[in-house]
Formats: sequence, C-alpha cells, structure tokens
Amino acid sequence: YLVGVGRADCTGPVAQVPLMGYANPDQVGGGLLSRLYSRAFIVAEPEGSKRVVFVSADIGMVSQRVRLEVLKQLRSKYGELYRQDNVILSGTHTHSGPGGYFQYTLFWITSKGLVQPALNSIVNGIVKSIDIAHENMKKGRLFINRGTVENSQINRSPFSYLANPESERKRYPSNTDKEMLLLKMVDEDGHELGLISWFAVHPVSMNNSNHLVNSDNVGYASYLFEQEKNKGMLPGEGSFVAAFASSNLGDVSPNTRGPFCANTGESCDNPQSTCPVGGAAMCMAEGPGKDMFESTRIIGQNIYLKAKELYEKASQEVTGPLSSAHQWVNMSDVSVELDATHTVKTCKPALGHSFAAGTIDGVGAFNFTQGSVEGDPFWDQIRDQILGEPSNETKACHKPKPILFNTGEMTWPHPWHPDIVDVQIAAIGSLAILAVPGEFTTMSGRRLREAVKSEFDSHGTPGMNVVIAGLCNVYTHYITTYEEYQLQRYEAASTIYGPHTLSAYIQLYRGLAKAIALNATQELSPGPEPPLFNVTSLTLLPSLSVESAPANKTFGDVLEEVRQEYREGEVAEVTFVGANPRNSAENATEHNFLTVERYSNISSSWRVVLNDASWDTRFYWSKGSRGRSNVTVEWHIAVGTEPGVYRLRYFGHYKKRVALFRVITVPFEGSSSAFQIT
Repeated sequence: YLVGVGRADCTGPVAQVPLMGYANPDQVGGGLLSRLYSRAFIVAEPEGSKRVVFVSADIGMVSQRVRLEVLKQLRSKYGELYRQDNVILSGTHTHSGPGGYFQYTLFWITSKGLVQPALNSIVNGIVKSIDIAHENMKKGRLFINRGTVENSQINRSPFSYLANPESERKRYPSNTDKEMLLLKMVDEDGHELGLISWFAVHPVSMNNSNHLVNSDNVGYASYLFEQEKNKGMLPGEGSFVAAFASSNLGDVSPNTRGPFCANTGESCDNPQSTCPVGGAAMCMAEGPGKDMFESTRIIGQNIYLKAKELYEKASQEVTGPLSSAHQWVNMSDVSVELDATHTVKTCKPALGHSFAAGTIDGVGAFNFTQGSVEGDPFWDQIRDQILGEPSNETKACHKPKPILFNTGEMTWPHPWHPDIVDVQIAAIGSLAILAVPGEFTTMSGRRLREAVKSEFDSHGTPGMNVVIAGLCNVYTHYITTYEEYQLQRYEAASTIYGPHTLSAYIQLYRGLAKAIALNATQELSPGPEPPLFNVTSLTLLPSLSVESAPANKTFGDVLEEVRQEYREGEVAEVTFVGANPRNSAENATEHNFLTVERYSNISSSWRVVLNDASWDTRFYWSKGSRGRSNVTVEWHIAVGTEPGVYRLRYFGHYKKRVALFRVITVPFEGSSSAFQIT
C-alpha cells in the first residue's frame, strides 16, 4: 500500500466554553491540561485510485456538522479523491474537550449554542491532519495484532447486561470486551510510521468536576507512545502518529473501583444506581488512582503498555484490496425483518427519563434514577407545558421507555436530533472497520461484529478482522440490545431510535458488508442527504471585551512568584496578570500558552523542555471583575527530571481599545524568576 500519517492540533477555546460529554452546564473550560489532536491515516492502492482515510480526533464525538464541513473542504481541495464513503471520522470520546460544534438543537442546551471557534478548530484540525497525511504518502506495509487489556474497565450497567440471554452470555468470558485490536504501519524500509489501536473504554477518568481541557486516558496513551517514538521532540511534534480510537464503549467505564455512595462510602452497585441517603445523585464510580489525574495516568498507561507489546510483536501482514461502502439512512423509519413473519420498525428519536439520571461516571441533575420504566407525573407535566406532549405513535413505538425529551417531534429553531444517519464500512484487505454513529454497548457490538463477519464469510470473504470504530460521522447517543432496552438504564433511555435500533443497524451493516464482499458497492443507493442548517453563530458565550491589568501592573507581570528551589515530585507554580485564553484561540490556530525552559550553560541560553501539550504542566485561567483575570502555570516536576536552572513562561493575547469602535488583540508574554531543581 501507499501509507500516510498526519497529526494536527484541534484544541480550540480552552475557557468559558462548556466541555462536551457529561452534559453538565456548570462544567465550563478554565484552562488546559493537554492539547487535543486530530490523527489521520491514509491507505491507498499503489496502482489503483482506491483509498481509505481513518481519522481519530480527541473530541467527544464527531458531529454531523463537523463531518459535512470537513467533506466540503476536502472536495474543494482534492475533488473526488476523499468522499463520504472512504473517509471515516471518529471521536475518541474524551469528556474534557470544548463543545458547541453541533447543529442539532438538543446539543445546544449544554454547549451554550453553536460555538464557531470550537467548530472551526475541529474542522480545520481534521482537514490539516488529512493534508499532512496526504503529503507524506509513501510505500508501506500494515500489520495487525490483538490482545487482552486487563484492569482497565468495568461494565457500568451490569444489570442490563444480565438481561441478555444466558446462552449468549456464556460464550464470553467477561461483561466487557477486553480485546485491543492494533494496526501497525511501517514504510517499505521498515521505518515506523504509526499505529491505530481500537479498544472499548469510556475516556471518563477525568470526572465532571474537571475544568481543564484534555484528552483523558486514551489521549494519555497516545502521548506516551508518541513521546517514546518521537525521541527528543516536544509533545505534539515528530512524525510518528499513535491513535487510540474508540470502539463499542457504551456500557464500559474506566472507573474500576466501581460505584460508591459519596456520602457514606457504601457500594451502590444496584439496578437503580441509587444510595439510601441522597439517592442517585450520590452514586459515583471511582478510578484506581488517588484522584482523577492519577486514575487517568494509570488507565492510560495500561492501554499504552498493551499497545506497545502488541505493536512490537505484530507480524500478521494485512494485504488485499481496499474498499469502502456508505449509505445515508433515515433511522427514524427503518423496517427490520426479524424473521420470515415478523417485521418491526425504528422510531422517531426520543430520550427516556433515565437519560436525565446520567451514569455512575457522571450523575445527572434533579435526582432522576436509572431504570425508570414509569414516567414521573411532575416532570411529564413540565415537559408537556414546555416542549409539547409526545404523540401516541411515538410513545407506543418507544415502549417501555417513558419519554422525557420527545426530540424527533421538536423542530424549533432546528430539529433537535438527526434523522439522517451515516452507516459506513471501510475494508483494508482483511481488516473491516465498521464506522458506527454512536455508542454501542458491549453485547450490541458483539452482535454487530458477528453479523458482519458471517456476512463476509457467506459471500466468499472468510477470515475478516472486524473492528468497531465508535462515535463516527454523526452522534446518535447509545445503541443497546433489545433485551438491555427493556431495563431502561441510562444507555437504553439514550437509545434514541427505539427498541429495534440495533436490529436495524445489523441489517444495514450486513448490506454494506455484502456489497463489499461481492464488489458491488457502486450499486448501493446513497440514501437521503443530511441537511446542513443555516446556523452561523447562535451562542450564549460571553462576548470578548476589553481587558485591563491591575494598577501599576501590565499583562504578563508576575503576581505570585515561584520558590527558589524545588525537588522532583513537587509542583512549581507561578501566577501572572492574565487575559482571556479565547483571544489566543481566535487569533492563532496553534497557540502555545506556556513553556518550561532550562538554562544551558554551554550555549548561555534558555531551551524549551516542555510545552502546554505536556501532561506534566497545567494552565489555569480565572476570571476576576472589571476585565481582569489571572493565569496560573503549574509544573508537576516528574521523577527523573534533570537538575538545573529552570523558568516558567506564559504567552497570551489581550483585547485593547484603540478607538471608539475599534478593539485590537495584542500578544504579550510573562516569565517567572529562575529557580533551581535539586
């Protein structure tokens, strides 16, 4: 094959924008722990015109808006080379990235609308990573390997899982998928290019009290792998690209200690995930570490170490033709043939009461509980008053789900949920990547993979490696099995197209697999095109206004100085007169907020040893009154840091009024005093 890899920044605004994932409106960005990247991989047939693009981006999920805008840019740059059928865009599902990049109204509620800078940085970052991969295509080889990752996940809805038939559960050793599938890429001389790992775990080691933008456990795994392979480079630099992509993680949590009542410390591993005192709002799962930062590193390191082992031992070469199949489908109206006599249908989208309960990884508001199969008269009344009562048809279709948000019948100012959804498979030789538009649970994923594999088998393409890539192309929440749906825990309440959603997807993906196996992808009907709503900027974000520094101070001045001396394991910190970091995101695509620099006696100059993409640095922004704000830079000094003289620097932009109607953005910087590490 010809192979190309690329990586580009897609972080966007790190302040004031709500973070996407927990749907908690109080969880807004207030700084940066690690940068977010888009990682792109292109595989092409050396002679033919066929190629496949796989992108994994450090974002909550790929929205339809992001996908349509990326495809539009690719079309204007490359013509018909990169299209909706051969480009897969997947989100890692970090819950600590900026939101606001959606066109459907439901997602505006917790994201303060459509945030253009967040949308732009994601779209531009994805396109740039594809550009870099496109420019660096070279002859290469691919190898596949698989193995088991231990101690890194639990099923967060085990009672739902137990609703699946016993005969089916008996075939699997665990209630989560522990297998990692890894694709290794080298050039023809054996030089390493990169890897993609697929593993099912929620990147929610960082909980909903976090305000620092970061890529969570799987992002930390990427960081460790890339730092190891790009020796001597700063984080985010270097040619080796390691993507840790999402899979069927719907019911899979990294918080391996399981759920406990925050107030009493007793277990709340019960069907309702509720506590005797304080109810469901008190039931939270804990990770393996002493705090969320340590848990993120522990889980990330586990995933990284398994990937490293699989990468080093990968010997099964991937060969064979490339192929891709794609359809747009109206998921609110799919007829599914269960057997010769039974046909069922999917529903208009709707969310159940337990959607509002959240999960043990991030509980909801107002003490909704998981597993509600009855509505609540109080909330139903409020829903009817504000949003309108669901039609009888929708109510009946979703049974036993009591509907809280009847999104499929809500169209103001735009539809609240998508109807038109992408289904897509890309085949690279013996590897079939199923790009799914949401979060399949463990058992849903197993059923889908098995159905697709048997479809390939029965049409003359046996022995395919089938992997699910999660959170692709458009976000449609969760996909549970029919049996799990009956229990209406969070994942089931969030299965928006009703109880037969999984059966519909299985039918659709079988059709794609059959078309690939029979080399008949051009005969697939493209289906109804998704809409692109005319929303440019509709946001409740505070506008960026003129800023000021305290009396006798200027931007970048030190307010609280570092100590003169630190040891490894300690935290060096300095506070500056700061400015809103959004200014920087809107003025520079790849702005670096901070550096750690070491003084070199040999060259008598300062050398950058860490930047803001490092997991050892933290950048905090806090807003004061009257246009003032502070920035604190922390460096958590790692064990093994070279002794010497260091300093911390901060780079920002402030807004300054130069005329009655003219405000300009001015760059500035600040530096701590020098300090010693002993």
